[in-house]
Amino acid sequence: MSAIPLVVIGGYLGAGKTTLLNHILSNAGSRRITVLVNDFGSINIDASLIRQRTDDVINLENGCVCCSIGGRLVEALLAVSSRSDAPDLLIIEASGVSDPVRIAQIGLLDRAFRLDGIVVLVDAERVEETLADPYVGDIAQRQIAGATAIVLNKMDLLSEPSREAVKARVEALANSRVIVQATHAAVPLGLIFDRHVLPARDIGALPLSAPPTPRDLCSFSFTTDACLSRKKLKEALRSFSAKLLRAKGFVRLESDGALHELHVVGNRVVLSASSARACAESQIVLIGMFDREDELHARAALKAAEIGQ
Repeated sequence: MSAIPLVVIGGYLGAGKTTLLNHILSNAGSRRITVLVNDFGSINIDASLIRQRTDDVINLENGCVCCSIGGRLVEALLAVSSRSDAPDLLIIEASGVSDPVRIAQIGLLDRAFRLDGIVVLVDAERVEETLADPYVGDIAQRQIAGATAIVLNKMDLLSEPSREAVKARVEALANSRVIVQATHAAVPLGLIFDRHVLPARDIGALPLSAPPTPRDLCSFSFTTDACLSRKKLKEALRSFSAKLLRAKGFVRLESDGALHELHVVGNRVVLSASSARACAESQIVLIGMFDREDELHARAALKAAEIGQ
């Protein structure tokens, strides 16, 4: 039996990994694609966002896929490789704080898979800020260095001089010359489906040890059956924005009671109507540099956004 092509999609929090996945799945044609999604949190929001494009999604929650849940990753890979009707492609979406090279190494422990690429997205608007961060800069740098292809996403948000500066900055860190500029993660599909586009990379010589996760980096989830005020929700999120690196989820708003997607990256709070699933409780996953007191403050602020509070 021929090996199953494996593509790992990585990138720091909010870079656009799920947007890229949905772009791929929307243009997959007759290809059968299995997606394995790891999220840094107890609720796998990304898997819910992807399910509107395919039912073949495997969830892995709670942590860095290459360390704390490595055993479950191996089990999931064995389950895929043992199928009588194997997929044409397996895509692993890594969490924003994991090292995609380590994930690829674990994937190749099973000879049923063939690594076709490690595609890392970079948030062009925030990359300088991220790389300069003393807590998470090393994670982002490792992701860029390990890529076989890099997608400079959100380039439409930058001026031409800023685009050139970002491209030069990333080129200096990268070990790949395949660097694609994109808006809304709309990349040429050959980057994913054509194994000959990306250069071969010998990752077997690299150690399996994972990079350290910043001590105070954590995630927690907030759920409620109540509808939320759009205005108060945005105020709540901005009240602890200094500690917040990323937030995402589904929320019911007081305007119509319908479910909306929530995405927070930096100072940007985006709410949009969701067709991902039926109306249910609000669920938000928050990732940041929180200690216990910070988490309690954040929960209280979100609670205050409930209608009737």
